[in-house]
Amino acid sequence: MKKIVFLMIPALMLVMASFCGCEQKETIITPSNTVSPVIIGQDVLYGAGREGFVRQNLIIRDNGTWQNFVNHMNINNNVSETFIETEIKFSEYMIIAVFDEVKSNGGWSIDITNIEKQANRISITVTNLKTGNASSVITQPYQIVKIPVSDKEIVFETSYKQVGE
Repeated sequence: MKKIVFLMIPALMLVMASFCGCEQKETIITPSNTVSPVIIGQDVLYGAGREGFVRQNLIIRDNGTWQNFVNHMNINNNVSETFIETEIKFSEYMIIAVFDEVKSNGGWSIDITNIEKQANRISITVTNLKTGNASSVITQPYQIVKIPVSDKEIVFETSYKQVGE
């Protein structure tokens, strides 16, 4: 009899808890060192290199530099009309723009795949992805994101991947 009462008490407590009107909130734990970027724009440039960007990683921290950058991107085509936003609050955010080299065919993309805050720096992983020969048009993949402003050193790491590997 003591065993039955002993086993029924936890079960009764569970049933009562479900009827007490208490809400249980789901806690999602994300590592505090991971930064989630907001993608401003991602595509390919079709100017065959006329835009003047080489394979590079840019950090933009002020509005004047941002406006010059956007104007430069629009030299051949109005690329910025596809950006999700062009008015950036540089007191809160900074821009990270990554460009691959000019490619002789389509089927390429460039992606910021990880941003991690470390003690004295921010590490950004950039992946160049080959998805196949989609076209014979000269292209240059790019991605532009915004992240919270930081005065830490920013270090870029690049990896290469082909779909199907």
